[in-house]
Amino acid sequence: MKTARTLACAALLLSALGLSACGETPQTASAAGIKADRPVYQGVGDSPFAVPGWKAGDRTSWQTELKARAQYGQNEYTRMSH
Repeated sequence: MKTARTLACAALLLSALGLSACGETPQTASAAGIKADRPVYQGVGDSPFAVPGWKAGDRTSWQTELKARAQYGQNEYTRMSH
């Protein structure tokens, strides 16, 4: 009798734990998110991920930074030769 009750409680606890893993929070964009209706070189304001020296809104500095990143940061041939 006691084992049946313990087994039933354990099964109930495991099923509750299993069902709680199925809940996922919605991942919707908020109003404070990045807006896609602006050109990318306009920036998003004060961002900790912006490269120092890049000026938001300056298209030529944006293109220069992209070229530098592609050449020195993502090009395996230049990265591995050092």
